[in-house]
Amino acid sequence: MDNQPRTAIVTGASGGIGRAVAARLAADGLAVVAHYSGNRQRAEDVVQAIHAADGRAIAVGGDIADETAMSGLFDAAEAEFGGVDVLVHTAGIMPLAPVADLDLEVFDQIQRVNVRGTMVVAQQASRRVRPGGAIVLFSTSITRLQQPGYAAYAMSKGAVEALTLILARELRGRDVTVNAVAPGPTDTPLFREGKPQQLIDTIAGLNPMERLGTPQDIADVVAALAGEMRWVNGQVLYANGGAA
Repeated sequence: MDNQPRTAIVTGASGGIGRAVAARLAADGLAVVAHYSGNRQRAEDVVQAIHAADGRAIAVGGDIADETAMSGLFDAAEAEFGGVDVLVHTAGIMPLAPVADLDLEVFDQIQRVNVRGTMVVAQQASRRVRPGGAIVLFSTSITRLQQPGYAAYAMSKGAVEALTLILARELRGRDVTVNAVAPGPTDTPLFREGKPQQLIDTIAGLNPMERLGTPQDIADVVAALAGEMRWVNGQVLYANGGAA
């Protein structure tokens, strides 16, 4: 292990926050397994950018709610880089609708991806992350902001927050930390989709910092949790510039 870099799996690495996290961890010297679900080319772009900066990375696909696929994701990391030291689980979905209008099939899909998917990935990480490692899950500041239209999504992320401290305590003696990052409004393509610029400006203006978060802001928090910030464990960190 002395001759090998630490290795991070980043789920959802083809997305805005996941891409920034993968790039930041690679810049910090970790080998990166860039996971994707449906967009292989964007994950390959992440890998190519890491390679161009003299980093090490591979792209691996799979359904995060499928235990066989996620076991294969960890297998690929171990085969390519020798083991897993960090798991960052950014993958998730965010369909929005008022409770009265919510399609329950969509509700079930949200829970499958965001709740079951987190459990499946966390289960693999709890078994396979090496001592000295870190598990970083993703919640959302919506669990505090509690805005209309976000009920199903907030419910799914409340489950992630419940898992975080329990798993940290279950890993007693393993020297593996477990935390969740809860971003506020972050300037990604997913956030901007379907929103007029006036609404985006209004949301940004509500923040004490008078701007949206950036994927790099979130990646900085993840990098700290994945690195030397070992005394923070079992916590939910609201990375939102003071929005909630």
